[in-house]
Amino acid sequence: MAPKSDSAEGIVLNFVNEQNRPLNSQNVADALQKFNLKKAAIQKALDTLADSGRISFKEYGKQKIYLARQDQFDIPNSEELNQMKEQNAKLQEKLDEQKRAISEVEGEIKALQSNLTLEQICTKEADLRKKVEEMEETLTKLRGGVTLVNPEERKAVEGMYVDTVSQWRRRKRMFKDVWDAITENSPKDIKEFKEELGIEYDEDVGVILQSFCDMMQHGKKRARGQ
Repeated sequence: MAPKSDSAEGIVLNFVNEQNRPLNSQNVADALQKFNLKKAAIQKALDTLADSGRISFKEYGKQKIYLARQDQFDIPNSEELNQMKEQNAKLQEKLDEQKRAISEVEGEIKALQSNLTLEQICTKEADLRKKVEEMEETLTKLRGGVTLVNPEERKAVEGMYVDTVSQWRRRKRMFKDVWDAITENSPKDIKEFKEELGIEYDEDVGVILQSFCDMMQHGKKRARGQ
């Protein structure tokens, strides 16, 4: 008499037949936890099914390996196996096509997600329009001869510039005096000595003090001409 499908034996028998592979009691117990069956009950069910001939088993030392009875399954002949292989190959091709299609769709989705939404585009357009208006307003003032920097601010900036250039010139002169005193009687090659100490002249980094002095003089001439 076949065990009831909802009994421990029925549940274990269905699982062993579905798996159709070698199993030990622990494999079965782990897989059937959702049925709240204890390992002892599963072991008993396996032994009962094996004793009644409903499943096969083999002993390897102290361990028993259980397997579904193979005579209950239809074993395909070589022609049927070849047909199954062909069918499997076709299904694999379809699967690969589906994967490629999914990959393309995912790529399109990512591309669409990277684009701005209509709301974001409208917001960005409004910001750009505002900036353009501000720039056009500034340009109009400049064309009309409006001075955007008041005389006090201009004088303060010019004073800071003159003071900075003056400090630069003074320190450059101080360095030259010290450097000339050090290297005057030095037996070392001056260029090599300079590289050894890691010293760089203004000209070595593309900066010329005179160009800043000329700019300062040009500013004074322009101020007198205004």
